[in-house]
Amino acid sequence: MKTPGGSDAAKRRAGEHAAERVTDGDVVGLGTGSTAAHAIRALGRAVDDGLDVRGVATSYASRDLAREVGIPVVGLDAVARIDVAIDGADQVDDGLALIKGGGAAHAREKVVDSAADRFVVVVDPSKTGPELDRPIPVELLPDARAAVRRSLRELGGTPTLRTAERKDGPVVTDNGNVVLDADFGTITDPGALATDLATIPGVVEHGLFVDLVDEVHVGREGGVTVRRADGE
Repeated sequence: MKTPGGSDAAKRRAGEHAAERVTDGDVVGLGTGSTAAHAIRALGRAVDDGLDVRGVATSYASRDLAREVGIPVVGLDAVARIDVAIDGADQVDDGLALIKGGGAAHAREKVVDSAADRFVVVVDPSKTGPELDRPIPVELLPDARAAVRRSLRELGGTPTLRTAERKDGPVVTDNGNVVLDADFGTITDPGALATDLATIPGVVEHGLFVDLVDEVHVGREGGVTVRRADGE
């Protein structure tokens, strides 16, 4: 379920601006999606210029792009810490809660992003709003589809199995699971819903990211706006 996006120029500004937060010697979490890809390409150019970094990829796609642009890639279990993670989002609310998972990589993204000392989100203005209201991606074990559907409906959601493009059948994640996109309408309490989703048996991970973000870089036609969790 790819989400509608803004201009590529706005995405590029956000990604490149966030990449400037990376310093020599950092271990960097490399997010997934079109805006995060701009950050990865910018880091690749910096590596060409002598920047010493290592990347921890959140998906096969981000790993392959990192290798293509010359960023050394290591596994999460090979590093003691992640200094900064740069990742995109499908939607950001005024409280800096996120919906992620349009690329079905949110399980690995959440592991890497939550492990980082600083989590920097890169978006264009089309991804921002006062409240979250887009369907929430829920990755689940394939055999648990019927049970998880029932549980999502009991919570007030309308779940839809995400189907693959140009092939028959559902989308299969990098982890070998399937995804239900659960529409809850406007989400007034992301934290409470995140807790409810996490307790459903069979759910591997959901796309609500709450109390994880340190900065949001919003690329615009005239520059970049930075929103910080500490309000500064």
